[in-house]
Amino acid sequence: MRLSAATAIIFAGLVSGCSSSSSLDTIAPRPSRETTSSVVLSAAPVPAANVGARAAEVTPPQTVQSAPPQEMLAWAGPVPEPKAFAPAANTTTTATMDMPVPGARPVAFVAPANPVTQAMPQGRSRIYGHRFRDAKPINFGRAKNPRKMAVHGVDVSRWQGEIDWPKLRTQGANFAFIKATDGGDHLDPMFKKNWRAAKAAGLRRGAYHFFYWCRTAGEQADWFIRNVPREPGALPPVIDVEYNGESSCKRRLSPERVREKMQVFMDKLEAYYGQRPIIYTAPDFYKDNLQGAFQNYPFWLRAVAQHPSKVYPNRKWLFWQYSGSGLSHGVDGKIDLNVFHGNEDEWQDWLEARAS
Repeated sequence: MRLSAATAIIFAGLVSGCSSSSSLDTIAPRPSRETTSSVVLSAAPVPAANVGARAAEVTPPQTVQSAPPQEMLAWAGPVPEPKAFAPAANTTTTATMDMPVPGARPVAFVAPANPVTQAMPQGRSRIYGHRFRDAKPINFGRAKNPRKMAVHGVDVSRWQGEIDWPKLRTQGANFAFIKATDGGDHLDPMFKKNWRAAKAAGLRRGAYHFFYWCRTAGEQADWFIRNVPREPGALPPVIDVEYNGESSCKRRLSPERVREKMQVFMDKLEAYYGQRPIIYTAPDFYKDNLQGAFQNYPFWLRAVAQHPSKVYPNRKWLFWQYSGSGLSHGVDGKIDLNVFHGNEDEWQDWLEARAS
């Protein structure tokens, strides 16, 4: 997962009025070495039964006199239909959409002729063994080596450029999480192409949203829903929460406020897609905001130097991002490598549960 300096400049123009107005807001620290590769500087499973009920332990937000108005945790409004894959009637319709895209990214609303809404092929798909290499290999120890796990996959964004998806799949990419949206107004320009091509190559894929702390959670959920189709067979949507030292948004919220905003976003996505979202995070953000929270949500954890059991004690996880320096045929440059927490049968069972 990766953001560029150019993206930060665009965000600065969009949110120039967003500044710290609360005693809870301070300047975010520089990301740690564990920060995901969505930050240019450098850069799960829980049993199915554990991801069904809403987390009960989310702490209500603290009352601070100067804090901004709190968002409602309950949401009962209409959900917008996704537009990114719908036919565009004319330029007037596009121009009057209520969630504008910066002028530098008109590609976000160039829609294909036919929506991608058909279900994934039925039956159990073939599992390809791990054939990735790593520019910076880590010795996780014999017992906890991710290479010995059965089901590997990748996460991608515009920074991987043109991808040969059939070739990437044969290298061991059985699933892919594809960057879709940032904040409330940016669509990754490669999302639609990657979304279609990954499916055509037989990968199971889901979309992720990079959460922006200077926009309301409801706006961000609406933007994701507008751009990511609701398809049978798709993996659950992902909320990516982490520190970003290059963002124009320097707001640092209290842990209670962080969890409140996440809950609003996740509730809206779960209501629309019918699947509980996956939470992606990195060690520093997790330590400050998420320890002990969201026990009934699946986690996708970044841990590129040690096993997740060392970095996130007592946290059950569904996916593990174990490298940000993977190398593979089918993609130029480096790519993030991930693994599912389970064997092949558990993977197939988990997929079938998502489709039911």
